[in-house]
Amino acid sequence: MRILAIESSCDETAAAVVEDGRRVLSSVINSQVAEHRKYGGVVPEIASRRHAENIVQVVQEALEQSGGTLAQMDKIAVTAAPGLIGALLVGVNYAKGLAMAAEKPLIPVHHIRGHIAANYLVHPNLKPPFLCLVVSGGHSHIVEVRDYTDFRIIGRTRDDAAGEAFDKCARAMGFPYPGGVYIDQAAAVGDDKKYKLPKPRVEGAPYDFSFSGLKTAVINLLHNAAQKGDTVDTNALAACFQRTICENLTEHLEQAAKALGYQTIVAAGGVCANSGLRCRLEQLCSRYGWALFMPTLALCGDNAAMIGAQAYYEQLQYPAAGWDLNAAASMAIDAAYC
Repeated sequence: MRILAIESSCDETAAAVVEDGRRVLSSVINSQVAEHRKYGGVVPEIASRRHAENIVQVVQEALEQSGGTLAQMDKIAVTAAPGLIGALLVGVNYAKGLAMAAEKPLIPVHHIRGHIAANYLVHPNLKPPFLCLVVSGGHSHIVEVRDYTDFRIIGRTRDDAAGEAFDKCARAMGFPYPGGVYIDQAAAVGDDKKYKLPKPRVEGAPYDFSFSGLKTAVINLLHNAAQKGDTVDTNALAACFQRTICENLTEHLEQAAKALGYQTIVAAGGVCANSGLRCRLEQLCSRYGWALFMPTLALCGDNAAMIGAQAYYEQLQYPAAGWDLNAAASMAIDAAYC
């Protein structure tokens, strides 16, 4: 089964053709990072306009690279939630138009489910059940994946997501947007013991995350130093921040895996590209003999191939969407079919 998938939840206009949920026949991504960098983050209105300008060409390129035509696609999939509502609407409405014109079934996909499914494209033998750490710009979850379309949230962020904390702290340190990669590079040469930063906890919820306080501590440290005329070792601060956030993520994951008895661990989302997190996950799983699955760096960020992968399993479980399908800015990963 060949599925044409479309992703437009944030600032990447993407399309891909995926076969049987496991094989990528094409993947095209048009990134807006360079344009949003001058604003220090994604501007929703600009993102929506660029999606509208680029989506036709991106989809056409994906079809051409796959060696197929729209008529040869079996189904059409699209990210329907969550994300920037204006950006999502561009993808959803375009996908509905394509599906209606080509008389193809339409499959809505949850963006975070797609991130998890990116692993199916890299690891042919990976099957549920497993425990997944999802870390992205807007989400930090520990998810029990009981089946391909059966999810249970074990832990979640109470405020800032890990990726959001990375970007905001990177901006405060003077790094350009998106800042996560620059913090990663700086951390590689910094002293991760030089600055003491708080390790956040959520009382009574051992698997939940809270990164707002950590972000505030970094920003306050920088502001206090500036007021006193002191110099901050940016590489060391980046290293301390990255170590703290990665320790927090892996420690909570470790507790959840032990409590639930999982020995198969999966990671997903844009922050999964962080070298410090990948290293700590490898160390954790090596210590207990757990199996670890992570996507390649190219599949950590937003892409349409992951949407096509999850769509294959969604269509096995649920009927096609109607023409009244709408986008949703927020939706829990374990919510009813969107």
